[in-house]
Amino acid sequence: MIFSATMKVICLKKKAFYTLLDSVFEHIDSRMEQKVATRWINREEVMKILNIKATSTLQKLRDEGKIRFSRPSKKIILYDRDSIMKYIERYAIEPF
Repeated sequence: MIFSATMKVICLKKKAFYTLLDSVFEHIDSRMEQKVATRWINREEVMKILNIKATSTLQKLRDEGKIRFSRPSKKIILYDRDSIMKYIERYAIEPF
């Protein structure tokens, strides 16, 4: 099989190039901020992901050190999404 490759060249003025580059960097920065913001999730989200109904089950997972959490204040507990996904992966059963 023979492939034919064609290349198209786009010419930009210096100012337009840097404007485009700035918008790309802004887009990447906003995506990174979104990713960081969604790393820590609340109790409701964790319970939905794990499909559990009782907060006591979540408490047990915290007490046994099976999932990672942060307590920025006395009444606020946030959970590390990566930790939750690793917990799920630990119990994954591989197909035959």
